[in-house]
Amino acid sequence: AALRRTDVVLEVGPGTGNLTVKMLEKVKKVIACEIDPRLVGELQKRVQGTCLANKLEIKVGDVLKTDLPFFNACVANLPYQISSPFVFKLLLHRPFFRCAILMFQREFALRLVAKPGTKLYCRLSINTQLLARVDHLMKVGKNNFRPPPKVESSVVRIEPKNPPPPINFQEWDGLVRIAFVRKNKTLSAAFKSSAVEQLLDHNYRIHCSLHNTVVLKDTGYSEKRARSMDIDDFIRLLHGFNSEGIHFS
Repeated sequence: AALRRTDVVLEVGPGTGNLTVKMLEKVKKVIACEIDPRLVGELQKRVQGTCLANKLEIKVGDVLKTDLPFFNACVANLPYQISSPFVFKLLLHRPFFRCAILMFQREFALRLVAKPGTKLYCRLSINTQLLARVDHLMKVGKNNFRPPPKVESSVVRIEPKNPPPPINFQEWDGLVRIAFVRKNKTLSAAFKSSAVEQLLDHNYRIHCSLHNTVVLKDTGYSEKRARSMDIDDFIRLLHGFNSEGIHFS
Protein backbone atom coordinates (compact mmCIF):
# COMPACT_ATOMS: atom_id res chain seq x y z
CA ALA A 1 0.00 0.00 0.00
CA ALA A 2 3.06 2.28 0.36
CA LEU A 3 1.36 3.98 3.31
CA ARG A 4 2.49 7.46 4.29
CA ARG A 5 2.58 9.27 7.63
CA THR A 6 -0.15 11.64 6.41
CA ASP A 7 -2.55 8.91 5.22
CA VAL A 8 -6.08 8.25 6.42
CA VAL A 9 -6.72 4.52 5.86
CA LEU A 10 -10.08 2.78 5.55
CA GLU A 11 -10.13 -0.80 6.89
CA VAL A 12 -13.18 -3.04 6.53
CA GLY A 13 -13.58 -6.00 8.89
CA PRO A 14 -10.64 -5.30 11.24
CA GLY A 15 -11.50 -8.26 13.49
CA THR A 16 -9.28 -8.19 16.57
CA GLY A 17 -6.98 -5.65 14.94
CA ASN A 18 -3.78 -7.44 13.89
CA LEU A 19 -3.58 -5.45 10.65
CA THR A 20 -5.09 -2.33 12.25
CA VAL A 21 -2.29 -1.98 14.83
CA LYS A 22 0.41 -2.36 12.15
CA MET A 23 -1.20 0.46 10.15
CA LEU A 24 -1.79 2.73 13.15
CA GLU A 25 1.99 2.73 13.72
CA LYS A 26 2.54 4.09 10.19
CA VAL A 27 -0.29 6.49 9.40
CA LYS A 28 -2.16 9.56 10.62
CA LYS A 29 -5.47 7.72 11.16
CA VAL A 30 -7.26 4.39 10.57
CA ILE A 31 -11.04 4.34 10.14
CA ALA A 32 -12.13 0.77 10.88
CA CYS A 33 -15.61 -0.42 9.84
CA GLU A 34 -16.82 -3.40 11.90
CA ILE A 35 -20.29 -4.93 12.02
CA ASP A 36 -19.71 -7.21 15.06
CA PRO A 37 -19.99 -5.31 18.40
CA ARG A 38 -17.92 -7.98 20.21
CA LEU A 39 -14.98 -7.44 17.86
CA VAL A 40 -15.37 -3.67 18.27
CA GLY A 41 -14.87 -4.18 22.03
CA GLU A 42 -11.75 -6.32 21.42
CA LEU A 43 -10.28 -3.70 19.10
CA GLN A 44 -10.94 -0.84 21.53
CA LYS A 45 -9.37 -2.82 24.39
CA ARG A 46 -6.30 -3.52 22.29
CA VAL A 47 -5.38 0.16 21.76
CA GLN A 48 -6.79 1.56 25.02
CA GLY A 49 -4.25 3.54 26.99
CA THR A 50 -1.67 3.47 24.17
CA CYS A 51 -0.47 6.30 21.93
CA LEU A 52 -2.36 4.64 19.05
CA ALA A 53 -5.84 5.09 20.61
CA ASN A 54 -6.39 8.64 19.32
CA LYS A 55 -5.46 7.60 15.75
CA LEU A 56 -8.22 4.98 15.55
CA GLU A 57 -11.82 5.73 14.61
CA ILE A 58 -14.28 2.82 14.65
CA LYS A 59 -17.50 2.88 12.64
CA VAL A 60 -19.92 0.22 13.89
CA GLY A 61 -22.33 -1.17 11.29
CA ASP A 62 -22.67 -2.55 7.76
CA VAL A 63 -20.13 -0.83 5.51
CA LEU A 64 -22.42 -1.32 2.48
CA LYS A 65 -25.09 0.80 4.16
CA THR A 66 -22.65 3.42 5.48
CA ASP A 67 -21.51 6.57 3.70
CA LEU A 68 -17.77 6.15 3.29
CA PRO A 69 -15.64 8.88 4.90
CA PHE A 70 -12.68 10.61 3.23
CA PHE A 71 -9.63 8.29 3.00
CA ASN A 72 -6.38 8.08 1.00
CA ALA A 73 -6.06 4.30 0.91
CA CYS A 74 -8.18 1.27 1.70
CA VAL A 75 -6.39 -1.77 3.13
CA ALA A 76 -8.53 -4.72 4.19
CA ASN A 77 -8.87 -8.47 4.56
CA LEU A 78 -12.44 -8.17 3.36
CA PRO A 79 -15.41 -10.33 4.43
CA TYR A 80 -15.60 -12.31 1.16
CA GLN A 81 -19.41 -12.26 0.90
CA ILE A 82 -19.41 -8.48 0.31
CA SER A 83 -16.56 -8.47 -2.24
CA SER A 84 -18.51 -7.42 -5.34
CA PRO A 85 -20.79 -4.70 -3.91
CA PHE A 86 -17.90 -3.27 -1.90
CA VAL A 87 -15.61 -3.00 -4.93
CA PHE A 88 -18.23 -0.92 -6.78
CA LYS A 89 -19.00 1.19 -3.72
CA LEU A 90 -15.26 1.95 -3.59
CA LEU A 91 -14.92 2.72 -7.29
CA LEU A 92 -17.89 5.09 -7.35
CA HIS A 93 -16.72 6.85 -4.15
CA ARG A 94 -15.70 10.51 -4.35
CA PRO A 95 -13.32 12.18 -3.66
CA PHE A 96 -10.85 9.76 -5.24
CA PHE A 97 -8.54 7.65 -3.10
CA ARG A 98 -5.02 6.64 -4.12
CA CYS A 99 -5.30 2.86 -4.00
CA ALA A 100 -6.96 -0.13 -2.34
CA ILE A 101 -5.08 -3.27 -1.29
CA LEU A 102 -7.69 -5.96 -0.68
CA MET A 103 -7.72 -9.68 0.00
CA PHE A 104 -10.39 -11.66 -1.84
CA GLN A 105 -11.29 -15.26 -2.52
CA ARG A 106 -8.90 -16.40 -5.30
CA GLU A 107 -11.50 -16.92 -8.02
CA PHE A 108 -13.06 -13.49 -7.40
CA ALA A 109 -9.59 -11.88 -7.61
CA LEU A 110 -8.89 -13.67 -10.90
CA ARG A 111 -12.22 -12.45 -12.32
CA LEU A 112 -11.22 -8.87 -11.48
CA VAL A 113 -8.07 -9.12 -13.62
CA ALA A 114 -9.41 -11.48 -16.36
CA LYS A 115 -8.80 -10.45 -19.97
CA PRO A 116 -11.20 -10.71 -22.97
CA GLY A 117 -11.38 -14.22 -24.39
CA THR A 118 -10.42 -15.97 -21.12
CA LYS A 119 -12.73 -18.31 -19.20
CA LEU A 120 -13.17 -16.05 -16.14
CA TYR A 121 -13.79 -12.82 -18.12
CA CYS A 122 -17.20 -11.47 -17.11
CA ARG A 123 -19.23 -8.35 -16.34
CA LEU A 124 -17.27 -7.88 -13.09
CA SER A 125 -13.97 -7.88 -15.06
CA ILE A 126 -14.95 -5.25 -17.63
CA ASN A 127 -16.78 -2.98 -15.16
CA THR A 128 -13.85 -2.94 -12.74
CA GLN A 129 -11.28 -2.43 -15.49
CA LEU A 130 -13.32 0.45 -16.96
CA LEU A 131 -13.02 2.36 -13.66
CA ALA A 132 -9.66 1.20 -12.31
CA ARG A 133 -6.31 -0.39 -12.92
CA VAL A 134 -6.33 -3.80 -11.22
CA ASP A 135 -3.26 -5.91 -10.40
CA HIS A 136 -3.04 -9.36 -8.83
CA LEU A 137 -0.27 -8.99 -6.23
CA MET A 138 0.04 -12.40 -4.60
CA LYS A 139 -1.64 -15.65 -3.68
CA VAL A 140 -2.40 -16.45 -0.04
CA GLY A 141 -2.83 -20.16 0.72
CA LYS A 142 -5.56 -21.35 3.06
CA ASN A 143 -2.97 -22.63 5.56
CA ASN A 144 -2.11 -19.01 6.43
CA PHE A 145 -5.47 -18.79 8.23
CA ARG A 146 -6.61 -20.23 11.55
CA PRO A 147 -8.83 -22.14 11.12
CA PRO A 148 -8.03 -22.79 7.43
CA PRO A 149 -10.98 -21.85 5.17
CA LYS A 150 -12.12 -24.02 2.25
CA VAL A 151 -10.99 -21.46 -0.35
CA GLU A 152 -7.68 -20.01 -1.52
CA SER A 153 -7.18 -16.24 -1.37
CA SER A 154 -5.38 -13.50 -3.29
CA VAL A 155 -4.29 -9.92 -2.64
CA VAL A 156 -5.25 -7.37 -5.30
CA ARG A 157 -4.33 -3.72 -5.85
CA ILE A 158 -7.05 -1.44 -7.23
CA GLU A 159 -6.14 2.06 -8.41
CA PRO A 160 -9.08 4.21 -9.58
CA LYS A 161 -8.72 5.96 -12.94
CA ASN A 162 -8.64 9.66 -12.20
CA PRO A 163 -10.27 11.32 -14.04
CA PRO A 164 -12.77 8.52 -14.71
CA PRO A 165 -13.85 7.72 -18.28
CA PRO A 166 -16.56 10.18 -19.48
CA ILE A 167 -19.32 7.55 -19.43
CA ASN A 168 -22.61 7.25 -17.57
CA PHE A 169 -21.75 4.17 -15.52
CA GLN A 170 -25.37 3.10 -14.95
CA GLU A 171 -26.02 3.13 -18.67
CA TRP A 172 -22.73 1.35 -19.43
CA ASP A 173 -23.63 -1.34 -16.88
CA GLY A 174 -27.09 -1.71 -18.42
CA LEU A 175 -25.53 -2.52 -21.81
CA VAL A 176 -22.84 -4.79 -20.38
CA ARG A 177 -25.43 -6.68 -18.29
CA ILE A 178 -27.42 -7.56 -21.44
CA ALA A 179 -24.27 -8.62 -23.31
CA PHE A 180 -23.01 -10.86 -20.49
CA VAL A 181 -26.29 -12.62 -19.59
CA ARG A 182 -25.19 -15.20 -22.18
CA LYS A 183 -21.58 -14.18 -22.81
CA ASN A 184 -21.02 -16.98 -25.33
CA LYS A 185 -23.98 -15.95 -27.51
CA THR A 186 -23.61 -13.45 -30.34
CA LEU A 187 -24.85 -9.96 -29.48
CA SER A 188 -27.61 -10.16 -32.09
CA ALA A 189 -28.97 -13.26 -30.27
CA ALA A 190 -28.67 -11.55 -26.87
CA PHE A 191 -30.59 -8.49 -28.04
CA LYS A 192 -33.45 -10.55 -29.48
CA SER A 193 -34.32 -11.83 -26.00
CA SER A 194 -37.67 -10.68 -24.63
CA ALA A 195 -36.05 -9.89 -21.25
CA VAL A 196 -33.86 -7.26 -22.92
CA GLU A 197 -36.81 -5.02 -23.73
CA GLN A 198 -37.57 -4.69 -20.01
CA LEU A 199 -34.00 -3.53 -19.33
CA LEU A 200 -34.13 -0.78 -21.91
CA ASP A 201 -35.21 2.73 -21.07
CA HIS A 202 -38.98 3.08 -20.73
CA ASN A 203 -39.37 5.76 -23.41
CA TYR A 204 -37.57 3.72 -26.04
CA ARG A 205 -38.89 0.20 -25.61
CA ILE A 206 -40.83 -0.01 -28.86
CA HIS A 207 -38.19 1.99 -30.68
CA CYS A 208 -35.46 -0.35 -29.41
CA SER A 209 -37.15 -3.59 -30.26
CA LEU A 210 -37.33 -2.39 -33.87
CA HIS A 211 -33.94 -0.74 -34.05
CA ASN A 212 -31.38 -2.55 -31.89
CA THR A 213 -30.63 -5.16 -34.58
CA VAL A 214 -29.90 -2.32 -37.04
CA VAL A 215 -27.52 -0.62 -34.55
CA LEU A 216 -25.66 -3.90 -33.95
CA LYS A 217 -25.21 -4.34 -37.73
CA ASP A 218 -24.20 -0.70 -38.26
CA THR A 219 -21.57 -0.85 -35.52
CA GLY A 220 -20.29 -4.21 -36.77
CA TYR A 221 -20.92 -5.99 -33.47
CA SER A 222 -23.90 -8.13 -34.40
CA GLU A 223 -21.89 -11.39 -34.57
CA LYS A 224 -19.44 -10.53 -31.75
CA ARG A 225 -19.61 -12.32 -28.40
CA ALA A 226 -19.29 -10.47 -25.06
CA ARG A 227 -16.61 -12.86 -23.82
CA SER A 228 -14.15 -11.56 -26.45
CA MET A 229 -15.02 -7.83 -26.39
CA ASP A 230 -12.83 -5.30 -24.59
CA ILE A 231 -13.62 -1.90 -23.03
CA ASP A 232 -13.14 0.00 -26.31
CA ASP A 233 -15.56 -2.35 -28.08
CA PHE A 234 -18.27 -1.70 -25.49
CA ILE A 235 -17.66 2.08 -25.56
CA ARG A 236 -18.12 2.08 -29.35
CA LEU A 237 -21.25 -0.05 -29.06
CA LEU A 238 -22.78 2.18 -26.35
CA HIS A 239 -22.01 5.25 -28.46
CA GLY A 240 -23.71 3.57 -31.45
CA PHE A 241 -26.89 2.96 -29.44
CA ASN A 242 -26.86 6.44 -27.87
CA SER A 243 -26.45 8.16 -31.23
CA GLU A 244 -29.65 6.37 -32.35
CA GLY A 245 -31.46 7.63 -29.24
CA ILE A 246 -31.34 4.27 -27.47
CA HIS A 247 -30.48 4.33 -23.76
CA PHE A 248 -30.01 1.74 -21.06
CA SER A 249 -30.97 1.90 -17.42
